[in-house]
Amino acid sequence: MKDDLLALAASRSNVDLVARLQILATRGREDTAEMVAYLAEIAGRRIPRAEGYGSLFTYCTIALRFSEHEAYNRVVAAEAAPRFPAILDGLVDGSLNLTTVRLLAPHLTPENHRDVLARASGRSKREVEALVASLAPRPDVAPSIRRMPAPTHVEASASQKVSPVPLTASPTADGGAAPLPAAQANETTPDPPVSAPKMGPRPVVAPLSATRYRVQFTVGAETYEELRLAQDLLRREIPDGDPGAIFARAVKLLLAQVAKEKTAATATPRPASPSDPGSRHIPATVKRAVWRRDRGQCAFVARGGRRCAERAYLELHHIQPFALGGDHTVSNIALRCRGHNAYEAELDFGPRVRRAAIREAGGTNSS
Repeated sequence: MKDDLLALAASRSNVDLVARLQILATRGREDTAEMVAYLAEIAGRRIPRAEGYGSLFTYCTIALRFSEHEAYNRVVAAEAAPRFPAILDGLVDGSLNLTTVRLLAPHLTPENHRDVLARASGRSKREVEALVASLAPRPDVAPSIRRMPAPTHVEASASQKVSPVPLTASPTADGGAAPLPAAQANETTPDPPVSAPKMGPRPVVAPLSATRYRVQFTVGAETYEELRLAQDLLRREIPDGDPGAIFARAVKLLLAQVAKEKTAATATPRPASPSDPGSRHIPATVKRAVWRRDRGQCAFVARGGRRCAERAYLELHHIQPFALGGDHTVSNIALRCRGHNAYEAELDFGPRVRRAAIREAGGTNSS
């Protein structure tokens, strides 16, 4: 069956593939909304109990073979949908998804649900987490520095390799899911499983309120000593040695340095000087102008008019490839993310060409 599906997909044209995916996505959203409605109804009729399951969550994981994460999202949505039917409309049209509903459900009321769902429409998980933080602000986290235990690698036994029920999946006896403590409900980066390779706790960035964020990460001994030194040197400016205040100052300095390196940003720009013929060096004036014009974002625009939103791994891209005579002018250079830079290189040079081969021909498509 899998081979047949892959062969069918391979036989379609690009236009047919995209059209088919749109149909499947629409059908998937409709199926999800219908699934949530059915789960709400069987929970109301206590069918899972009659079938020998202790909760709706257990029924979803065993009878319907959902993962714990999938089951929990659907159970929460099934509990909320009868009280707020607009959730189902949002699931069908794609303005909401199950993760959005799970995050918002504990904070919906008859009075606010329409406004909250409208504000969450089409938003990313990070944006919805910020919305939740504005609905239920939490106090700032007290500054703390503590030593972490040495990382160890524990090989999971056969019994341990069975996926455990996550913290976010706490079924209740009536077929629902118990509400989570606030700290767990807003946790965005769970600890890695026991069989994960050696690593420390994952970094956490989570909104506490509309304007405050919790940031948590692990540093090495050298950075720890440097932080302590910074606290001592900044006692006049930051009497309590708050790591958050030091971090804020350090980030501003880092951004200024990175902007200088990446975008040639400077308060006192020098007059532009022409590049040597054949040189791959892009003048600083051109870099600054391109970054300002493209606003630090990939400038690739698809035929349908959609502009890529990536801001990471940006590269300076020659619209007319340098290897084919393109020059270092503002009009011929634009920002591209790594993926779109490689994509356009394939359009220019073919999918099998390697960077080394391009360089032998006189240069590359990006810098």
